Amino acid sequence: MKFETPLVPARLIRRYKRFLADCTLEDGREVTAHCANPGSMMGLAEPGEKIWLEPNDDPKKKLKYGWRLVDHENGHFAGVDTSVPNKALRAALKAGEVPELAAYETIRPEVKYGENSRIDFLLTQPDLPDAYVEVKSVTLSREPGLAEFPDSVTARGTKHLGELAAMAAQGHRAIMLYLVQRTDCDRFALAADIDPTYAAAFKAVQVQGVERLVYRTRISPSEITVGERIRV
Repeated sequence: MKFETPLVPARLIRRYKRFLADCTLEDGREVTAHCANPGSMMGLAEPGEKIWLEPNDDPKKKLKYGWRLVDHENGHFAGVDTSVPNKALRAALKAGEVPELAAYETIRPEVKYGENSRIDFLLTQPDLPDAYVEVKSVTLSREPGLAEFPDSVTARGTKHLGELAAMAAQGHRAIMLYLVQRTDCDRFALAADIDPTYAAAFKAVQVQGVERLVYRTRISPSEITVGERIRV
């Protein structure tokens, strides 16, 4: 998934009200950017960090910049926009780049299911069970090389697990796919200390047939694409 507009570097002043971030551009101008991330962004919103913003000239948008990346300034990046994983995964699914799901030709995003929910992707193929795929963006890393989810309590995420389990009980494939939006991690774990309810729920639904896939991403200021599967 390529960014629609070339990104520009900046320095973070502060993130506040969850969806706003004050930043300083290289020319010294201060701007407010939209932060498309409702999570805690633990470890990714420290004042002074180098970040990358996507400018826009859309008259319908009040804010003319969107915060897309954190640049760790050691060759590694983290993606902070939670809408990106679905866009990147959709491109990878269409290209057959997720081996566990490559046999499915029909890919439908945002299909209603469960109790007032929408599955991120419903994959169908004659002679195969339907595959319900829920996608989660992973950005937390508290230990070198280890990515963790979630970074805050997620009642909504726990609800999704229950709905996936219901699909598995009906004979469908139910898949929780964690997409790690960090280039410095090659391992994954659930952050049970942050949300023990979610961790316990995941353990329960695995027994009920919910599959887990974890993939890393390739990130640069020009694009984000799905990379290799990583170990849990």
